[in-house]
Amino acid sequence: MPVIRHAESRRTETPNAVMTTLASPTLGGAGQALWRVDMRPGAAGPLHAFDAEQVWTVLEGGATVELEGEKLIVVPGDTVVIPAAAPRRVCADPEAGFAAIVTAAPGACASAPDGTGKTVPSWTI
Repeated sequence: MPVIRHAESRRTETPNAVMTTLASPTLGGAGQALWRVDMRPGAAGPLHAFDAEQVWTVLEGGATVELEGEKLIVVPGDTVVIPAAAPRRVCADPEAGFAAIVTAAPGACASAPDGTGKTVPSWTI
């Protein structure tokens, strides 16, 4: 079983967050993608969907997760199971920010709610 050293993890920065790939098919040969999401206070991601289920566990701070039109408040220790194709947006707590560990099938595609703009985020492969 390979050990992936912290120095080997990959960081991807977007305008809304930093994603750090911890394991994936191209990082350690994992069968699942595992990454950490860090959002600064008040940051908000775009409304989007993935074509695979995601599981998010909150580590620090908090967030409002807009999931299929419902607003869910999450805090450290909470886990959110996000179904495939469910429109979602994550908004970090305005004072504390947000950090979570996320897992999903590798190579999952993200897209706008209308299915356009499909892309495979680099942290999932």
